[in-house]
Amino acid sequence: MSSERRTLSVGTLTRVEGEGALHVTLRNGALESVQLNIYEPPRFFEAFLRGRAHTEPPDLTARVCGICPVAYQVSACNAIEDACGVRVGDELAALRRLLYCGEWINSHVLHIYLLHAPDFLGYPDIITMARDHPQVVERGLSLKKAGNRLMEFVGGRAIHPINVRLGGFYSTPTRSDFTPIAEQLRRALDDALVTVEWVSGFEFPDLEFDHELLALTASGRYPIENGSIARSAGPSFPVAEFSAHIAESQVPHSTALHATLDGGRYLTGPLARFALNSSALSPIAAQAAARAGLSAECRNPFRSIVVRAVEVVCAIEEALRIIDEYERPSRPFVEVAARAGVGHGVSEAPRGLLYHRYRIGEDGLVSAATIIPPTAQNQAAIEADLARLVSGNLSLDDAALTALCERLIRSYDPCISCSAHFLTVTLQRE
Repeated sequence: MSSERRTLSVGTLTRVEGEGALHVTLRNGALESVQLNIYEPPRFFEAFLRGRAHTEPPDLTARVCGICPVAYQVSACNAIEDACGVRVGDELAALRRLLYCGEWINSHVLHIYLLHAPDFLGYPDIITMARDHPQVVERGLSLKKAGNRLMEFVGGRAIHPINVRLGGFYSTPTRSDFTPIAEQLRRALDDALVTVEWVSGFEFPDLEFDHELLALTASGRYPIENGSIARSAGPSFPVAEFSAHIAESQVPHSTALHATLDGGRYLTGPLARFALNSSALSPIAAQAAARAGLSAECRNPFRSIVVRAVEVVCAIEEALRIIDEYERPSRPFVEVAARAGVGHGVSEAPRGLLYHRYRIGEDGLVSAATIIPPTAQNQAAIEADLARLVSGNLSLDDAALTALCERLIRSYDPCISCSAHFLTVTLQRE
């Protein structure tokens, strides 16, 4: 009896948090394997952080990602301040949260408009889409500019901000300095609400995942810059217990480590945040979510674009609240003297929970560093969802099935390189 085999392959994905490819094999009309092959070259961040002064990781780790540098800076600051027994005051914490809001706006809007919307509207890219929908693209660019401007205002620049330091900032704005940025954010809020309405009208493929969800939770507010760790199928746990629950392991087809939560796969990111914190959304964002048809939990990964749009509203609304309540700190930073110990830090990057752990020696130098980004944590969940998607759509031809798989991957990762650089699809039949 002959064996019919179809192999779908997506070529190299370049300039992501690593490099990767997708391989799907079907035999005799049934799914045989799905492999999201991340073959990233060594980046050595954890290695070259060793021996550096305890003040350096926030600047160095920002270079891990040009889209989410604030996430790396904040998680690093949280971890080292934890190791050194320092807590920044409420005013500095609010300013740090404000900077992070700018990154959420910028990153989410980049993903919604430039990377993901073309999939739903039938365009190969944003350039082609702009020919038919110039006003839509202009709205997206205007929103993105608002996020960039907020990052520049608080952080000194939008990419790898230079005003962030351990314990706070090098300088802080006066209350009157906020007037022009607040005006721009109020205009952006209107555009963000239109965005939620726009994306909620897309047609979404039918897919539901069953992974456990993991995200931060913060009392009385939507989690961004800090919090404790919540899960959908168990009790919350403190950040210091992260490595007691999360284990990384190597899989044969990928150089990216796969993470498990108490031995099982899990998902972090917008859908996890929303499911575990929807009751803490800001008022206007909560209303927008309800109008978009979102219940307290969303488990369709394709609808993550709607959740991201709601989180843009939330980030703008939160930024305006912080500006309205802003009191300039008496000092731009608190001293963080080195001491021997281990510190843990987390924050919610736009694409999910980002964990840092540092060991500081008696000499004030970093002796060990661990960084676990959300993209790596989601690899097993993405593969499982790809398997379910393929199994439910075997009647599609090779081109359509491959395109649907790419579309699903773009639902999880707003990284510009990951989403925009799927290369030519090759098909092998045996």
